[in-house]
Amino acid sequence: MKKMKLTKQHGLGVLIGVVSPLVFIPIVIFIFSWIQNFSFGRLWSDFKGFDAMQVKVITVALLSNLIWFYMTLNREFFNIGRGIIIATFLFAPYIVYVKFF
Repeated sequence: MKKMKLTKQHGLGVLIGVVSPLVFIPIVIFIFSWIQNFSFGRLWSDFKGFDAMQVKVITVALLSNLIWFYMTLNREFFNIGRGIIIATFLFAPYIVYVKFF
């Protein structure tokens, strides 16, 4: 089995994969507030205060990584795509911790 050598492209993919969900969190909260007819401020404070809300919003925001992953695969930037996958898995321990502990 070949050992994967980390490159700058992997780092770029990890950066994209970490920043993208963080940017999409307010967008997801805005969409939830629009659909449920709540104020953005109320859902934002719920997001900051309730662990269950954090898990839901972060999980939906992680779907933004699918867009980037699909774009990198179509352009054959496989190392950047691997970095995006790595970044997505970096969110997993937090989600598991908040969900079950």
